[in-house]
Amino acid sequence: MGRGRPPTPPGTWGEIQTAKVRNGAHRARTRIRDTDGLTRQVTATGTTAAAASRALREKLAERTTPTAESITAETTIAGLATLWIGYLRDEGRIEDTTINEYQRVLTNVVTPELGGLRLRELTTGRVDVFLVRLRATSASRQRKAKVVLGAMLGLAVRHDALVVNPVLQTSRVHRERHQTRSLTLEDLNTVRASVRAWTTKQRPGPKASSDMADIIDLMLATGARIGEALALRWTDVDLESPQPHLTITGTVKTEPGKGTYRKPAPKSDSSVRTIVLPQFAVTMFRRRRGSAAGNETTPVFPTRNGTWLQVNNVERRWREIRRNTGLDWVTPHTFRKTVATLIAERVDADTAAQQLGHSSPAITREFYIAKPPIAADVADVLEELGSRSGE
Repeated sequence: MGRGRPPTPPGTWGEIQTAKVRNGAHRARTRIRDTDGLTRQVTATGTTAAAASRALREKLAERTTPTAESITAETTIAGLATLWIGYLRDEGRIEDTTINEYQRVLTNVVTPELGGLRLRELTTGRVDVFLVRLRATSASRQRKAKVVLGAMLGLAVRHDALVVNPVLQTSRVHRERHQTRSLTLEDLNTVRASVRAWTTKQRPGPKASSDMADIIDLMLATGARIGEALALRWTDVDLESPQPHLTITGTVKTEPGKGTYRKPAPKSDSSVRTIVLPQFAVTMFRRRRGSAAGNETTPVFPTRNGTWLQVNNVERRWREIRRNTGLDWVTPHTFRKTVATLIAERVDADTAAQQLGHSSPAITREFYIAKPPIAADVADVLEELGSRSGE
């Protein structure tokens, strides 16, 4: 009695079969016995059956034995999410706070709806329905889910688990445009009056410091982000130069497990910048320097324990200050937009972009410069068009 057909030697594959998927697209498939002894299906696509077959043979020739963490068409969305987050952390290119936000979106939004699906089951239609349904809940949630899901599935494409990224052909996310708004001088008077009222208000506990008024003045004097302002050290401030200035070299971050710390680099390379200070900021710094404790590397705006102030705490304090003042629309970023708008009006948008640390003035123009209520007065220029010959 025969012993049956001998097993396929490791590293070899069987017959290649091709099938038409749709017009202009064919899929070739076969089964290969990998060097670990396990038999797996491998596929490739092409515009014709011959092209798909050639693509599959090239893929088989370059194939390495999958590991336990391989990404294949059978990988679930939940499994891919875990691998992707791990790759991002190992790569170290993206900040932990950003990765943590990606993780939150995956855990709370994507995985509950799509986590059990395998990559081969994730069609463009399924993704589109998922994203459109999110729109009814929150446009912001829809936008974040599309960004995170698209980036994550890009990893699956690079590992040949998907032929195309199904997110790329989904409906365009509609993003409501909000008109950029900056503070007028009257608004600033209200801001400062509200800060004074909050500072002098009788309340239990330690007396409020002048930190909030000084932080707001610093943002108005520089256009710095709130995290950049809180990350300032005395060594970053030069008040003795003929042109008193400061240098933005870091930002404050708060992360689970790490607490609040100073990151020795701001948001981007272009965010590292030296800013000449107006006189009201110089006066503020001299006053604070006279009562400051510690050395040159201590924060300009420390907590009572001498540590870094949290951005969230300062933002929460500002929300308390603006309550019932008509300033509900004002956030710390509004001070930054006010600086950009004033510089653009008095100088130009390029200078405003440099002040804010933007890599491109296009960003400044689109999101930071408020549109004037009336167009520039060029009536004297246009008068030429009204001239009539012979009059």
